[in-house]
Amino acid sequence: MCLGKNIDKSWLKRLQHEFKKPYMKMLSDFIKQEKDAGKRIYPPAEQYFRALNLTPFEDVKVVILGQDPYHKEGQAHGLCFSVAEDVRIPPSLLNVYKELEHDLGVKRPENGDLSHWARQGVLLLNSVLSVEAGHAASHQGKGWEHFTDEIIRLINAEKIHIVFILWGNYAHKKGACIDEGKHLIIQAAHPSPLSAHRGFFGQRYFSRTNAYLQETGQVPIAWMLEKEDKQKELF
Repeated sequence: MCLGKNIDKSWLKRLQHEFKKPYMKMLSDFIKQEKDAGKRIYPPAEQYFRALNLTPFEDVKVVILGQDPYHKEGQAHGLCFSVAEDVRIPPSLLNVYKELEHDLGVKRPENGDLSHWARQGVLLLNSVLSVEAGHAASHQGKGWEHFTDEIIRLINAEKIHIVFILWGNYAHKKGACIDEGKHLIIQAAHPSPLSAHRGFFGQRYFSRTNAYLQETGQVPIAWMLEKEDKQKELF
């Protein structure tokens, strides 16, 4: 199983050395063994690197860090917090939408597909890129974390004026290497219903992000999720 065959070339030229490291072979062998044992793995293999493929390295302006893919059928599609258009919006994403509505005064989106954000430069990166169906966090500690740590290191080192949105303690720890002198870091509680009441709401992530992008000469993100031909820049 070759994990690096479906990855955007702008990322591959920076990450190809990672695919030659022992941890990646062990990860690849692990996933193959799981599949050979008849276990269902989410998302489909061709979507493991979807976050990178929708947001090439040169286009990255914002990074939102998640932890693991959704583990229920049909949910995970390679972008953290996001689900396909025809899938019910998960509770954490619903809270993100509530904050979006409060922050920008826009109508709450009717579906959970965040691909439009990704295509504008929002890297929706999970720390772990696969999971066994029905078993949350089942692929943690198998190697993905090393790979996504390298992605964060590259962005931190090679780019400037990136907005890192870190929700929850896991994301806070993973983003500990980020240089606050070069980038904007926005930290808060996780949007999960279990923790959102501890400081997730009221932080105005979306307007703060766009204000920073404008201040640094970048195009702000159109956060509203509507049909492409109805998009407006909202900031």
